[in-house]
Amino acid sequence: MEETIRFYAESTNEETTSEVCPVDVKKELLKECDNIWKELEEFQSKLMLPGIETLLQSDTKLALLLLQWKALTVDYQEWHERSPETISTNPDVLLELGKEELQKVKSDLEKVLSAVCSKNKQLEEDLEREQQWYEEQEQMLNTLNRIEEETKLQVEQLYETRGLEELHNKMLKLKTYKRELLSALGEFLDEHFPLPQGGRSAINKNFSPEPAVELLALQDILEILINKLMATPHEPYVTINESFWPPYIELLLRFGIALRHPEDPNRMRLEAFHK
Repeated sequence: MEETIRFYAESTNEETTSEVCPVDVKKELLKECDNIWKELEEFQSKLMLPGIETLLQSDTKLALLLLQWKALTVDYQEWHERSPETISTNPDVLLELGKEELQKVKSDLEKVLSAVCSKNKQLEEDLEREQQWYEEQEQMLNTLNRIEEETKLQVEQLYETRGLEELHNKMLKLKTYKRELLSALGEFLDEHFPLPQGGRSAINKNFSPEPAVELLALQDILEILINKLMATPHEPYVTINESFWPPYIELLLRFGIALRHPEDPNRMRLEAFHK
């Protein structure tokens, strides 16, 4: 290729270079090739003749093969040791050969360029499809995340609603149980700890015209103590007034149900059994 380019440059610098028809160039090349082939045939025949004269009839075929092998070996060594030469030294012929070679290279490069463009187009189409698929997957993921958030909120609201309902039901059950317990306690206390006869205390020993204070039942006293303890656990003491029948107070204190204030004997509170 370098020799072709060099001869092409030399030929373009010559002012007297004449245009050569491609048909004449081919004829000249064929003529030179025929001459070179004839020379090769003459050399081959000269190499074969000396060995044929001294061979015996029985070993003729083997000897011919050996001579051919030796001749080919010599030719191979010669062609291997020397660098190839140009067939023709005519610059016009070399110029045409260079043009043909460049045209072949151009054609091969155009084929490669066409294949690369086709491959790039295919890659662009694949990239576009992959981007579209990625966008679809991203939209689907966003939709699923939104649905998950909405479902989570609904589940939390449902749990809260169920928790409130369960708490409300428990409160109703506790209130019902409380009423039943108080009712049972009242029946028990009315049966075993009734109020004194007439329900009034003989507080007024001087028989004053003012009516005596109405006494509270034991159940009422216990309810007052319980409500006070639950409402104000930090200050559970209740002041003992005239409506508290002393035997009931003594009963509660003796059995440890109620306790007096350590500093004020007129106040008492319910024992904190729930702690």
